[in-house]
Amino acid sequence: MDRVTVTVADRIADVRLARPDKMNALDPAMFEALGAAIDALAGRRDVRCVVLSGEGRGFCAGLDMASMAAGGSGLAARGRNADGAILPQHVAWGWRTLPMPVIAAVHGVAFGGGFQIMAGADVRIAAPGTRFAIREVHWGLVPDMAGFALWRGQARDDVLRELVYTAREFDAAEALAHGFVTRLAYDPHGEAMALARTIAGRSPRAVRGAKRLANIMRDADARTMLAAETEEQMQLIGRPEMMEAVAANLAKRAAVFED
Repeated sequence: MDRVTVTVADRIADVRLARPDKMNALDPAMFEALGAAIDALAGRRDVRCVVLSGEGRGFCAGLDMASMAAGGSGLAARGRNADGAILPQHVAWGWRTLPMPVIAAVHGVAFGGGFQIMAGADVRIAAPGTRFAIREVHWGLVPDMAGFALWRGQARDDVLRELVYTAREFDAAEALAHGFVTRLAYDPHGEAMALARTIAGRSPRAVRGAKRLANIMRDADARTMLAAETEEQMQLIGRPEMMEAVAANLAKRAAVFED
């Protein structure tokens, strides 16, 4: 069966990890399917927002250790893509580099690799009963799916170190307090879709430009950041999408943007 399903409607891509009998645990086929989904979405102008979730009882239980031991070692040996990521990193980092915003709707569990995949989203909405863990040290490993690159700015350094070193489980309230989760909702997928509809109604070029700026703000120096802001604005000001946004706001109507 397919490991990942992608349904596009109303300019929103509803992406679901689809291995519910294994709590969406990551096996080689799941890595391939996630990478393919990210690559396919990267070039779609008709998609303005992505909602990422898991089917069944949990978002993702992390690595399927038995499956990976049997045939997954080759994933790490594959070459790096243009962003410098091998496939296991791409399936988490790739959500961050997609041109459109990504909202993760998380429930049940987000352990290990699943926690790192969640971290790649722009916004992360979790059910109150969700359990989390940065699980790799439990298995004698280190987080290696772009987690450290993605966690910068999401949690304090000492908090992150404690959770990595101990591999302990923690609840949704703690995840929210640390900054790993944006907010809690009893229906995270419904909340994510509602937010996606709001984003999809905004100027797609402005939203994509804002994501590019957000992606560099942690690492860029002030001069680079100021120049990037100006460059993005010059691509928008006085252009049709901006004029439509202004006209729609003045007329108190919904804006209509071309893809």
